Amino acid sequence: MSKAKAKAKQVKGKMKETTGKAMHDEGMQAEGRGERIVGKAQETTEKATDRVKRTGR
Repeated sequence: MSKAKAKAKQVKGKMKETTGKAMHDEGMQAEGRGERIVGKAQETTEKATDRVKRTGR
């Protein structure tokens, strides 16, 4: 997964979370929060992979 896709997942999650909050839908809020966290983890993984590739290890 690319950093751009990971960032898009974070944005999508934030939108779901905000929509859920506006609609008082705790399930949607939780789903959005989960997507945002997964996106952040994927982005962090991509950054670490890039660093390893740059250092040649």
